[in-house]
Amino acid sequence: MMNTRGWDVAVLVAAVVLSALLVANRVPGAELVGGLVAVAALVAVWFVVGRRGDESPTALTSMVLLIVLGGVATAISPPLATMQAILFPLLWFLSRTTQRAVVGSLLLALSVGIGYVAGLGWSTDFLLEIVVIELISLCGNFAIGFWITRISVESAERRRLLEELGRTQDLLAAASRESGMVSERERLSRELHDTIAQDLTGLVLLTQRVRREVLAGDPMIGETLELLEDSARSTLAETRALVASSAPVALADGGIVAALERLAGRIQRETGIVVTVAVVDGAAGAPPAAAGGAGAGTRDSVAHGSVAGGLGRDEEVVLLRCAQEALANVRRHAGATTASVTLRVDEHAATLEVVDDGRGFDANAERTGFGLDGLADRLTLGGGALRITSAPGRGTLLSASLPRTRVDA
Repeated sequence: MMNTRGWDVAVLVAAVVLSALLVANRVPGAELVGGLVAVAALVAVWFVVGRRGDESPTALTSMVLLIVLGGVATAISPPLATMQAILFPLLWFLSRTTQRAVVGSLLLALSVGIGYVAGLGWSTDFLLEIVVIELISLCGNFAIGFWITRISVESAERRRLLEELGRTQDLLAAASRESGMVSERERLSRELHDTIAQDLTGLVLLTQRVRREVLAGDPMIGETLELLEDSARSTLAETRALVASSAPVALADGGIVAALERLAGRIQRETGIVVTVAVVDGAAGAPPAAAGGAGAGTRDSVAHGSVAGGLGRDEEVVLLRCAQEALANVRRHAGATTASVTLRVDEHAATLEVVDDGRGFDANAERTGFGLDGLADRLTLGGGALRITSAPGRGTLLSASLPRTRVDA
């Protein structure tokens, strides 16, 4: 139902004013009674059927009754022609179209004019006066009516646009939530692959090694079991960090340099592959340490430890994941005897290079695994890039570059 509270007040105020007008004009008793009855009829028509004008038959009925009432009231008491001041707006309000409002207004003006003639009698001069009065009333009515119609149309259009905007915002919010869930699933997939999956692979390899040593009675089985326990503890810690959505456990003690050293030492202990770590000041052009075991890499890292000190934690996480993925591939696929990890940092970018002397592969061939593609996606999200140089029998170079988000003063 339409909001009619304002119209209710307007009709009641108009009834009071019209009644006062009749009393003020000192109309005769019978005319006064008839006029008051006409005013009461206005109130009754509005509250019984008029205010339910959102129902089409009721609206049309209300308009007919109001038009007839305008003429009858004027015929009973000519001062009640003033009633058209409220009847014109009511007709416009009840009309569903502008055309109906115009027709209703013309009929009301005609009805009031006939009421004038019925109440005051016929004369040519008086007829001209009635025509002028009704023309002025119609002009005022049309001016106000068309203005109200334009406002109503604009309001309806604004309401439609707001509803459409609301629906669009709901769709965008749903799309944003869906995108967030997809991004989170992709992030979890990368984290699981780069941490838990690799650690579990290491556990499998160590378990196989323990089996061989047990069967062979190898005295080194104790050291292998120790490695197996350390690897299991590391996997558990990474899992807890992933569940808590915190930074990798490896970065909690000493930052990226210490994490790379521990990673290299762990790979070397588990596989026997000699892994060196070097940190290079890219701006100064300092050369990395020569390959010669994890110890050599450690000494060079200590010497250049301040170089990586300006890296942000997010950058360190990405670089560490790159090193983990690259060395995991070296362990599983390369068949290498040595590998080197070099971190080059300057004021604009950080670059991690992992080189091995393994069997290599065709870098242009289609890849079936998730690791390198996930690594490339991770770097792309950070504005970086992944480059792989390899050929069968010639080893592999993996280079991951990442623009720096924090620059040293």
